[in-house]
Amino acid sequence: MATVVARREIKDSFRDWRIMTPIILLTVFFPALMNFAAGRMMAFVSNYGAQIIATQLIPFLLLVVGFFPMSFSLIIALETFVGEKERKSLEPLLATPLTDAQLYLGKMVAVLVPPLLAAYLGMTVYMVGLYFNVGWLPTWQLLSQTVLLTTVQGVIMVSAAVVISSQTTSVRAANLLASFIIVPMALLIQGEAAALFWGNHVGLWWLILALAITAVVLVRMGLHLFKREELMGRELDDIRLGWIAAEFWAVMSGRRENNGRYPNPFRWYRQTLAIVPQLGRPIVTLSVALLGSLGMGVALAFIYRLPPDMLAQFTGDQIAANLDQLQIVARGLPLTIFFQNVRVLLLLALLGTFTFGILGILVFMAPWVIVGFAAGQIFLAGENPLLFIAATVLPHAIFELPAIMLAAAAALRWHLTVIAPPPNSTLSEAFVATAAEFARIFIGLVLPILLLAAFVEAFITPQVMIAVYGR
Repeated sequence: MATVVARREIKDSFRDWRIMTPIILLTVFFPALMNFAAGRMMAFVSNYGAQIIATQLIPFLLLVVGFFPMSFSLIIALETFVGEKERKSLEPLLATPLTDAQLYLGKMVAVLVPPLLAAYLGMTVYMVGLYFNVGWLPTWQLLSQTVLLTTVQGVIMVSAAVVISSQTTSVRAANLLASFIIVPMALLIQGEAAALFWGNHVGLWWLILALAITAVVLVRMGLHLFKREELMGRELDDIRLGWIAAEFWAVMSGRRENNGRYPNPFRWYRQTLAIVPQLGRPIVTLSVALLGSLGMGVALAFIYRLPPDMLAQFTGDQIAANLDQLQIVARGLPLTIFFQNVRVLLLLALLGTFTFGILGILVFMAPWVIVGFAAGQIFLAGENPLLFIAATVLPHAIFELPAIMLAAAAALRWHLTVIAPPPNSTLSEAFVATAAEFARIFIGLVLPILLLAAFVEAFITPQVMIAVYGR
C-alpha cells in the first residue's frame, strides 16, 4: 500500500512541469558549470606544478554536484503534508484505509525519488564531461563512496524534512525550519571534503555507516511521531512557555504525583528513587560505552606510544614525587572538582538534546578513554596498570561513577524521547516530563554524591596513592 501511494505521488510530480523543469535544467547546468571550473582549475595549477591539488578537489566537486539537487529539491519534501493540508487536498488521502505507517512511508519515498534521480543525473553529467574534458575517471572506491554518501544524505534530508512537514501547520514555518537541515548538512559536506582531500577513505566508510544509522533513526522517528488525527487537528503552532514551566515544575517538585500538593522531602526522595529502575536500558547502553571507551584508550596507548622520557614520568618514584606537589593544593580541590563535574554533566545534557543523545554519550566516554590511555602507558612504562587504576581512580570512582552514570542515563532517556515518546502522551508532554525527571535525579541524587566524591578525590585518593607508590 505504501508503494501505491508512492507511485501516485511520483507520477504527479513528474507530470508537474513547474517542478520538473527547474530540477532538470539546474541538474544539467550545475554539473556543466562544475565541469568547466574543474577544467580551468586543472589548466591553472598545471602551470605551477600543483596538479595534486586539483586532482584532490575534483572528487569534492563530484560530491557537491550530488548534494546540490538534494538541497533545492528539499522544498518538495517540506510540502509533503503541510502543503497539501493548506491546499485542502490531504483530507481524501487521510480518509483512505491506509495505516499511518503506510501513508508516511509512501509519501517519504515519493519525495525522495526525484531528488535522488536528479543527483545521480547530475553526477553522471559531471563525470562524462570530465572524462572528455580532462580525461579524469574516479576509482571504484571513490565512486561507490560518493554515490552512497549522496544517497544516505538524501535520505537524511528528506526524512528530516518530512518530519518537519508532518509536525508544522504552515509551509512558511516548514521552510524556516529547513535551515536546521541545510546548515548541518553543509557543514558535513566540508568535513567530507577534508576527508577526500587527504584521501581518508577508511574514515569515509565509517561516516557512511554513521549517516546510515542516522537515516534509520530519522525514519523511525517520523513513523513514531506521525498521527493523522493530530495532523488535521493542529491549526496553529504556538510556544506555550507558561504550560512548559508549569508542567516541568509539577513533575520536578512532585506535585503531579501528590494530587497537586507539595510532598515532604522524604516522599519526594522516594518518588525520585522510583525513577531509577526506569533507567535500566540507558544504564546498559552507557555500561557498554564505558567498557568500549576503556578498551579504546588502551588500544590508542599502544598505537601512540609516548616517548621514553615521558614514559619515565609514569614510574613509581615519579608518581610519588608528583603527589608531594599535589598535597599543597589539596584543600582547594574539592569545589574545583565538583564544579568541573557539574559543568561536564550539564554539557552532556545540553549537547544530547539536539543529537539524539549521541554527543552526550561521547562526552560520557571521553574521560574513560583518557583513563584507558593512561593505564596503557603505565603498562608500557613497566608498572602494573590495575594497581594504578585501583590507587588513582577507584577510591573516588566508587562514588563518582554511579553519580555520572545516573545523570548520563537520565539525560539519555530524556534525549531519546524525541525519537520514541511514550504511547499515551504527546511529544511535548513526554519531552518536558523526562526533562523534569532528569532535573530531579540531578539535583536530588547526583549533586550530593558528586560533592562527596570530590572530597574523597581531593583528600582520600592522594593518601591511597601515597600508600601505594610512596617509597
